[in-house]
Amino acid sequence: MTEKEKCRAGELYNPNYDDELQREMLESAERCFQYNSVPPTKVEERDALLSEILGSKGENCCIRSPFQCDYGYNIHVGNNFFANYNFIVLDGGEVRIGDNVFIAPNVGLHTAGHPLDSKRRNEGLEYAGQITIEDDVWIGAGVQVCPGVTIHSGAVIAAGAVVTKDVPANTVVAGVPAKVIKKLINKGDHGKGRIYKEKQGLD
Repeated sequence: MTEKEKCRAGELYNPNYDDELQREMLESAERCFQYNSVPPTKVEERDALLSEILGSKGENCCIRSPFQCDYGYNIHVGNNFFANYNFIVLDGGEVRIGDNVFIAPNVGLHTAGHPLDSKRRNEGLEYAGQITIEDDVWIGAGVQVCPGVTIHSGAVIAAGAVVTKDVPANTVVAGVPAKVIKKLINKGDHGKGRIYKEKQGLD
């Protein structure tokens, strides 16, 4: 198996000396640099560049600069997606984001992890676990999401939380590690799927 195939299979892999992965990361870094250099007034140019970076994206997708990712092609976002400044996605594994997802500043989605054993870690080995964010999720400022996590529909992640395990639908989670602090009642919002701000200070 190639290192890329090992990564996709969820096995330990080493991207540090793999020509294919190194080239793809360099190309992604170049595209992100170009995207972050385009003025915010040039909406169409930015949108076109974002389409080149991401694996797929829906309608009405906005990511404010600066934005950085490892590969880009592993990121898939739905309709009405918004990510604020300093959005970082380590996408060795797939990152799948649904519709109507709002992401505040300084959020990181990290599919990458390393062995606890220092010998293997020092060899450059790592693994990648898919992150899934379903529809109508709101992620507050400074949140960090770890590998293998699914955030289910309608969840709200309070600012500063570190998400290490799956988040149930229609709940508010907070803390390090993040834990459920409140259940939300779906108020409908006339079918638009928008998130109600049930608690102040989450963003």
